Amino acid sequence: MSITFGTGGWRAIIGDGFTRANVQRLAAALAQKMKDEGVAQRGFLIGYDRRFLSREAAHWAAEVMAGSGVPCMVVEREAPTPLIMFAVRYYELPYGMAVTASHNPALYNGVKVFTKGGRDADETVTGNIEEYLTALPGEPYPSVPYEEGVRTGQIQVIDPMNAYIDSVIRSVNMDAIRSRGLKVVLDPMFGVSKTALSTILITARCDVDVIHERRDALFGGRLPAPNSKTLIGLQSFVVENGCDIGIATDGDADRLGVIDDRGEFLHPNKILVLLYYYLLRYKGWHGAAVRNIATTHLLDAIAAEFGETCYEVPVGFKHVSGKMLDTGAVIGGESSGGLTVRGHIQGKDGIYAASLLVEMMATTGRRLSEIYQEIVDRYGTFEMAERGYRFSPEEKARISRLLMEDKQLPDFGLELEKVSYADGCKVYFRNGGWVVARFSGTEPLLRVFCEMDTAGRAAEVAACMEQFLGLEGRNIE
Repeated sequence: MSITFGTGGWRAIIGDGFTRANVQRLAAALAQKMKDEGVAQRGFLIGYDRRFLSREAAHWAAEVMAGSGVPCMVVEREAPTPLIMFAVRYYELPYGMAVTASHNPALYNGVKVFTKGGRDADETVTGNIEEYLTALPGEPYPSVPYEEGVRTGQIQVIDPMNAYIDSVIRSVNMDAIRSRGLKVVLDPMFGVSKTALSTILITARCDVDVIHERRDALFGGRLPAPNSKTLIGLQSFVVENGCDIGIATDGDADRLGVIDDRGEFLHPNKILVLLYYYLLRYKGWHGAAVRNIATTHLLDAIAAEFGETCYEVPVGFKHVSGKMLDTGAVIGGESSGGLTVRGHIQGKDGIYAASLLVEMMATTGRRLSEIYQEIVDRYGTFEMAERGYRFSPEEKARISRLLMEDKQLPDFGLELEKVSYADGCKVYFRNGGWVVARFSGTEPLLRVFCEMDTAGRAAEVAACMEQFLGLEGRNIE
């Protein structure tokens, strides 16, 4: 099976596309690319999460790197993806990778590739990697047994956890948090955030509880993505124990989910809005915001009031981080729960975002629900409807032709402002609402997102698109 990169790296079903042979092949292609670019001797970094075969796959890749003559660092512990990105920047390396399938179901694993500075590899880089994969000769690839590579120094075992934790601590107001004695419960969702996030919050004198902290390669039988359905246990814990906040991270800790003080699930859009508003209004920062096409336009309203700009980019955090770098934006994020803030790593970090939310509660002396109500009072309501659909190859071809080639649209009963086909099909309405339909780049799903001034109107418009595409009654979200 070929190795193809999507919006969040390469992901495949374990034993089907995600195999030892493919991991070794990818490592061999990356090694050759580094040699051709003259950066091989500067080294390569590999980290891994808690998924089935993640540690083994990291070792397979390191063995090929060492066999190809590329010095290799391995974070020899289950590590959050943001820590691995931080380490690529910290050690000033040209490339690195994380073995993870992020929030995908447990039967998946994969690889995310990072470039200089710890950034997500963009399409140019991943497209070039795919070219190297195509040109690669057949197996076997040169390799050095892992233990031998460690003994000879070709593979260096490292642990940058303390450096990463210190970088987050320096970026938040720990004194303000210490003064509040907040009660926090963490839900790593059987993933990798516990050590870093609990250390940061305990250092700030928070009262911290943790649920779902053990390793479970099946993620408790649930999707390791923080949403209203998967966080019911966290929600109950917050309510029953009177916690100030419940914090969840996805499988590799680059995405964030939150249960507020009232026990309500905060949609990632609201988290992004809360932080941008906090940074501008309460911390006095200046700068733009960056969001993808499926993320709330409430960011645009906040930016406009403060004389700033909100930039829209395609789905894929590499687009968000790239635009942030170009514009010096304060914050960038997406409705799936990933965000980053200027001055931190140039990629998603659920651990840092969680720490900043706790700082916001401490410095303002207000609950999350109170701060968000302040935002609603100033800017009005922006409500999102989200739907996901599985499809056959024939249906994908039909839908793609209907939307992207024939450019057909249903009658929404609303006045249209414009239509964009930059990433799927996004319809902008004159009333400020919008709807987008696009194929996911990380899993085989068609996704429909709609934002209107009420939840009812958003659901109506999303249903209109669903019916037009012939997908009635098949929503799995």
